Amino acid sequence: MHFTKMQGLGNDYLYVYGEVPENIEALCIALSDRHFGAGSDGMIYIAPSEVADFSMRIFNADGSEAKMCGNGIRCVGKYVYEKGYTDKTNLEIQTRSGIKHLQLHLAFGKVQRVDVAMGKAEVEKEQSLTIAENEVTYTAVNVGNPHAVIFCEDAEKAPVASLGKAMEESPAFEGGVNVEFVSPAGNNTVRMRVWERGSGITMACGTGACASAAAAVKKGLCAAEQPIEVKLDGGSLFITVHSDDTITMSGPAAFVYEGETRLC
Repeated sequence: MHFTKMQGLGNDYLYVYGEVPENIEALCIALSDRHFGAGSDGMIYIAPSEVADFSMRIFNADGSEAKMCGNGIRCVGKYVYEKGYTDKTNLEIQTRSGIKHLQLHLAFGKVQRVDVAMGKAEVEKEQSLTIAENEVTYTAVNVGNPHAVIFCEDAEKAPVASLGKAMEESPAFEGGVNVEFVSPAGNNTVRMRVWERGSGITMACGTGACASAAAAVKKGLCAAEQPIEVKLDGGSLFITVHSDDTITMSGPAAFVYEGETRLC
Protein backbone atom coordinates (compact mmCIF):
# COMPACT_ATOMS: atom_id res chain seq x y z
CA MET A 1 0.00 0.00 0.00
CA HIS A 2 1.34 3.40 -0.98
CA PHE A 3 0.71 6.33 1.36
CA THR A 4 1.68 9.98 1.62
CA LYS A 5 2.40 11.57 4.96
CA MET A 6 1.20 15.19 5.14
CA GLN A 7 0.79 17.70 7.94
CA GLY A 8 -1.09 20.89 8.69
CA LEU A 9 0.69 22.73 11.51
CA GLY A 10 2.05 19.43 12.81
CA ASN A 11 -1.35 17.67 12.75
CA ASP A 12 -0.14 14.75 10.61
CA TYR A 13 -2.00 12.01 8.75
CA LEU A 14 -1.21 9.24 6.31
CA TYR A 15 -3.11 9.85 3.04
CA VAL A 16 -4.21 7.10 0.66
CA TYR A 17 -6.05 7.54 -2.64
CA GLY A 18 -8.45 4.63 -2.90
CA GLU A 19 -11.14 2.67 -1.13
CA VAL A 20 -11.07 2.08 2.62
CA PRO A 21 -10.02 -1.53 3.40
CA GLU A 22 -11.99 -3.83 5.70
CA ASN A 23 -9.15 -3.97 8.23
CA ILE A 24 -8.92 -0.18 8.54
CA GLU A 25 -9.07 -0.10 12.36
CA ALA A 26 -6.15 -2.47 12.85
CA LEU A 27 -4.23 -0.91 9.94
CA CYS A 28 -4.68 2.61 11.27
CA ILE A 29 -3.63 1.67 14.81
CA ALA A 30 -0.51 -0.09 13.53
CA LEU A 31 0.59 2.59 11.07
CA SER A 32 -0.18 5.52 13.39
CA ASP A 33 2.11 4.18 16.13
CA ARG A 34 5.04 6.59 16.43
CA HIS A 35 7.52 3.91 17.50
CA PHE A 36 6.52 0.81 15.51
CA GLY A 37 4.62 2.39 12.59
CA ALA A 38 4.92 5.41 10.28
CA GLY A 39 3.70 7.69 13.07
CA SER A 40 0.65 9.90 12.65
CA ASP A 41 -2.54 11.26 14.19
CA GLY A 42 -4.45 8.86 11.93
CA MET A 43 -5.23 8.06 8.29
CA ILE A 44 -7.27 9.84 5.61
CA TYR A 45 -8.63 8.10 2.51
CA ILE A 46 -9.42 10.13 -0.62
CA ALA A 47 -11.72 8.92 -3.41
CA PRO A 48 -13.89 10.26 -6.25
CA SER A 49 -17.37 11.40 -5.23
CA GLU A 50 -20.73 11.35 -6.96
CA VAL A 51 -21.86 14.53 -5.18
CA ALA A 52 -18.62 16.54 -4.96
CA ASP A 53 -15.16 16.67 -6.55
CA PHE A 54 -13.71 14.20 -4.04
CA SER A 55 -14.62 12.48 -0.80
CA MET A 56 -12.52 12.03 2.32
CA ARG A 57 -12.81 9.62 5.22
CA ILE A 58 -10.88 10.28 8.41
CA PHE A 59 -9.66 7.69 10.91
CA ASN A 60 -8.12 8.63 14.25
CA ALA A 61 -4.99 7.02 15.66
CA ASP A 62 -7.17 4.58 17.65
CA GLY A 63 -8.94 3.43 14.46
CA SER A 64 -12.22 5.23 15.14
CA GLU A 65 -13.77 7.26 12.31
CA ALA A 66 -14.10 11.04 12.60
CA LYS A 67 -16.64 13.20 10.78
CA MET A 68 -14.36 16.11 9.96
CA CYS A 69 -10.76 17.31 10.21
CA GLY A 70 -9.87 20.90 9.41
CA ASN A 71 -6.12 20.40 9.00
CA GLY A 72 -6.76 17.16 7.14
CA ILE A 73 -9.08 18.68 4.55
CA ARG A 74 -6.54 21.40 3.68
CA CYS A 75 -4.02 18.66 2.99
CA VAL A 76 -6.57 16.86 0.82
CA GLY A 77 -6.83 19.99 -1.34
CA LYS A 78 -3.05 20.15 -1.77
CA TYR A 79 -2.86 16.39 -2.41
CA VAL A 80 -5.39 16.21 -5.24
CA TYR A 81 -4.07 19.35 -6.96
CA GLU A 82 -0.34 18.65 -6.80
CA LYS A 83 -0.72 14.96 -7.64
CA GLY A 84 -2.67 15.89 -10.77
CA TYR A 85 -6.11 14.53 -9.87
CA THR A 86 -7.58 17.97 -10.62
CA ASP A 87 -6.61 21.35 -12.02
CA LYS A 88 -9.38 23.17 -10.17
CA THR A 89 -8.52 25.64 -7.42
CA ASN A 90 -12.07 25.75 -6.08
CA LEU A 91 -13.09 22.34 -4.80
CA GLU A 92 -15.95 20.59 -3.09
CA ILE A 93 -15.00 17.80 -0.70
CA GLN A 94 -17.54 15.34 0.65
CA THR A 95 -17.11 14.56 4.35
CA ARG A 96 -19.22 12.80 6.97
CA SER A 97 -20.25 16.26 8.19
CA GLY A 98 -21.34 17.47 4.75
CA ILE A 99 -19.73 19.01 1.68
CA LYS A 100 -16.99 21.54 2.39
CA HIS A 101 -15.77 24.18 -0.06
CA LEU A 102 -12.04 24.79 -0.55
CA GLN A 103 -10.15 27.61 -2.25
CA LEU A 104 -6.54 26.80 -3.09
CA HIS A 105 -4.00 29.63 -3.15
CA LEU A 106 -1.02 28.92 -5.40
CA ALA A 107 2.55 30.15 -5.69
CA PHE A 108 4.75 28.86 -8.53
CA GLY A 109 2.27 26.09 -9.23
CA LYS A 110 2.22 24.78 -5.66
CA VAL A 111 -0.55 25.06 -3.07
CA GLN A 112 0.69 27.40 -0.34
CA ARG A 113 -2.52 28.05 1.57
CA VAL A 114 -6.04 26.69 1.64
CA ASP A 115 -9.24 28.48 2.70
CA VAL A 116 -12.06 26.23 3.86
CA ALA A 117 -15.71 27.20 4.27
CA MET A 118 -16.41 25.13 7.37
CA GLY A 119 -20.16 25.71 7.61
CA LYS A 120 -22.06 26.93 10.66
CA ALA A 121 -20.84 26.74 14.23
CA GLU A 122 -23.46 25.82 16.79
CA VAL A 123 -22.39 27.47 20.04
CA GLU A 124 -24.27 26.65 23.24
CA LYS A 125 -24.36 28.52 26.55
CA GLU A 126 -21.62 27.83 29.09
CA GLN A 127 -22.17 24.65 31.06
CA SER A 128 -20.58 23.06 34.10
CA LEU A 129 -19.47 19.49 34.64
CA THR A 130 -17.92 17.76 37.65
CA ILE A 131 -14.77 15.86 36.71
CA ALA A 132 -12.74 14.12 39.45
CA GLU A 133 -14.51 16.26 42.08
CA ASN A 134 -13.60 19.48 40.22
CA GLU A 135 -16.17 21.68 38.53
CA VAL A 136 -15.24 22.49 34.95
CA THR A 137 -16.96 25.27 32.98
CA TYR A 138 -16.98 24.81 29.22
CA THR A 139 -18.74 25.93 26.05
CA ALA A 140 -20.11 23.17 23.83
CA VAL A 141 -19.58 23.88 20.13
CA ASN A 142 -20.47 21.74 17.12
CA VAL A 143 -18.67 22.41 13.84
CA GLY A 144 -19.49 19.09 12.24
CA ASN A 145 -17.94 17.31 15.21
CA PRO A 146 -18.31 17.98 18.97
CA HIS A 147 -16.05 20.25 21.00
CA ALA A 148 -15.84 21.41 24.61
CA VAL A 149 -14.01 24.76 24.79
CA ILE A 150 -12.55 25.64 28.18
CA PHE A 151 -11.40 29.23 28.69
CA CYS A 152 -8.50 29.58 31.12
CA GLU A 153 -5.94 32.15 32.20
CA ASP A 154 -2.97 30.37 30.65
CA ALA A 155 -3.38 27.56 28.10
CA GLU A 156 0.31 26.73 28.48
CA LYS A 157 -0.31 25.53 32.04
CA ALA A 158 -3.63 23.81 31.38
CA PRO A 159 -3.93 20.10 32.34
CA VAL A 160 -4.51 19.03 28.73
CA ALA A 161 -3.53 15.38 29.17
CA SER A 162 -5.40 14.63 32.39
CA LEU A 163 -8.50 16.80 32.02
CA GLY A 164 -8.74 16.34 28.27
CA LYS A 165 -8.76 12.56 28.61
CA ALA A 166 -11.24 12.68 31.48
CA MET A 167 -13.58 14.94 29.49
CA GLU A 168 -13.41 12.71 26.40
CA GLU A 169 -14.27 9.64 28.48
CA SER A 170 -17.03 11.33 30.51
CA PRO A 171 -20.50 9.80 30.06
CA ALA A 172 -21.75 13.38 29.62
CA PHE A 173 -20.41 13.24 26.04
CA GLU A 174 -21.87 10.33 24.13
CA GLY A 175 -19.21 9.13 21.72
CA GLY A 176 -16.55 11.37 23.25
CA VAL A 177 -15.58 14.98 22.64
CA ASN A 178 -12.64 17.13 21.51
CA VAL A 179 -11.42 19.41 24.29
CA GLU A 180 -9.80 22.82 23.73
CA PHE A 181 -8.01 24.90 26.38
CA VAL A 182 -8.07 28.54 25.31
CA SER A 183 -6.63 31.76 26.74
CA PRO A 184 -7.06 35.26 25.23
CA ALA A 185 -3.86 36.82 23.88
CA GLY A 186 -5.14 40.27 22.78
CA ASN A 187 -5.51 41.80 19.29
CA ASN A 188 -8.11 39.26 18.15
CA THR A 189 -5.76 36.42 19.07
CA VAL A 190 -6.13 33.37 21.30
CA ARG A 191 -3.76 30.61 22.41
CA MET A 192 -5.21 27.10 22.14
CA ARG A 193 -4.07 23.63 23.13
CA VAL A 194 -6.10 20.55 22.32
CA TRP A 195 -6.98 17.01 23.31
CA GLU A 196 -8.40 15.34 20.21
CA ARG A 197 -10.98 12.62 20.52
CA GLY A 198 -9.40 9.34 19.47
CA SER A 199 -5.88 10.74 19.12
CA GLY A 200 -4.97 12.54 22.37
CA ILE A 201 -2.77 15.63 22.43
CA THR A 202 -2.03 16.90 18.92
CA MET A 203 -0.04 19.90 17.70
CA ALA A 204 -3.05 21.43 15.95
CA CYS A 205 -6.76 20.90 15.36
CA GLY A 206 -8.53 22.82 12.62
CA THR A 207 -12.07 22.16 13.79
CA GLY A 208 -10.94 22.90 17.34
CA ALA A 209 -9.57 26.26 16.22
CA CYS A 210 -12.92 27.03 14.56
CA ALA A 211 -14.83 25.99 17.68
CA SER A 212 -12.55 28.08 19.90
CA ALA A 213 -12.89 31.17 17.70
CA ALA A 214 -16.68 30.82 17.59
CA ALA A 215 -16.84 30.46 21.38
CA ALA A 216 -14.50 33.45 21.83
CA VAL A 217 -16.76 35.62 19.66
CA LYS A 218 -19.82 34.43 21.58
CA LYS A 219 -18.09 35.32 24.86
CA GLY A 220 -17.05 38.76 23.55
CA LEU A 221 -13.34 38.01 23.68
CA CYS A 222 -12.81 38.34 19.92
CA ALA A 223 -14.46 40.20 17.06
CA ALA A 224 -16.49 38.67 14.26
CA GLU A 225 -16.02 39.41 10.55
CA GLN A 226 -12.26 39.68 10.82
CA PRO A 227 -9.53 37.02 11.08
CA ILE A 228 -8.89 35.62 14.54
CA GLU A 229 -5.40 34.24 14.97
CA VAL A 230 -5.52 30.94 16.83
CA LYS A 231 -2.03 30.06 18.07
CA LEU A 232 -1.56 26.28 18.32
CA ASP A 233 1.46 24.20 19.29
CA GLY A 234 2.26 23.73 15.57
CA GLY A 235 1.65 27.32 14.42
CA SER A 236 -1.24 29.66 13.66
CA LEU A 237 -4.56 29.28 11.89
CA PHE A 238 -6.69 32.26 10.91
CA ILE A 239 -10.39 31.84 11.58
CA THR A 240 -13.13 34.25 10.51
CA VAL A 241 -16.49 33.95 12.25
CA HIS A 242 -19.15 35.58 10.09
CA SER A 243 -22.35 37.29 11.26
CA ASP A 244 -24.44 34.29 10.17
CA ASP A 245 -22.26 31.97 12.34
CA THR A 246 -20.53 30.42 9.32
CA ILE A 247 -16.78 30.02 9.59
CA THR A 248 -13.84 30.33 7.19
CA MET A 249 -10.54 28.70 8.12
CA SER A 250 -7.26 29.60 6.44
CA GLY A 251 -3.93 27.83 6.86
CA PRO A 252 -1.07 25.88 5.29
CA ALA A 253 -0.66 22.25 4.23
CA ALA A 254 2.57 20.38 3.54
CA PHE A 255 3.94 17.09 2.26
CA VAL A 256 6.28 15.19 4.59
CA TYR A 257 7.19 12.02 2.69
CA GLU A 258 5.95 9.16 0.51
CA GLY A 259 5.96 5.61 1.83
CA GLU A 260 4.94 2.02 1.19
CA THR A 261 3.95 -0.75 3.56
CA ARG A 262 3.21 -4.45 3.30
CA LEU A 263 1.43 -4.35 6.63
CA CYS A 264 -2.02 -5.90 6.52
